[in-house]
Amino acid sequence: MSFKPRVLIVDDDESITELLSAYLAGFGFEVSTACGGETMREALQRHSVNLVVLDLMLPGEDGLALSHELRQNQ
Repeated sequence: MSFKPRVLIVDDDESITELLSAYLAGFGFEVSTACGGETMREALQRHSVNLVVLDLMLPGEDGLALSHELRQNQ
């Protein structure tokens, strides 16, 4: 069994998440997506991830605050 690094993409723009997902999957990454802070937290409860690609300009909670939260919870 081979290890596939898991990436979580957090962005409210569906076209960007689709583009990044396809690109990273092509390089062998397992990709999950979230459209904001709450769905990011839910995704992180379901799976551990190796990398989070986080949009800084999200509606509601901004990406910078979410990055601080991620850093505190690691």
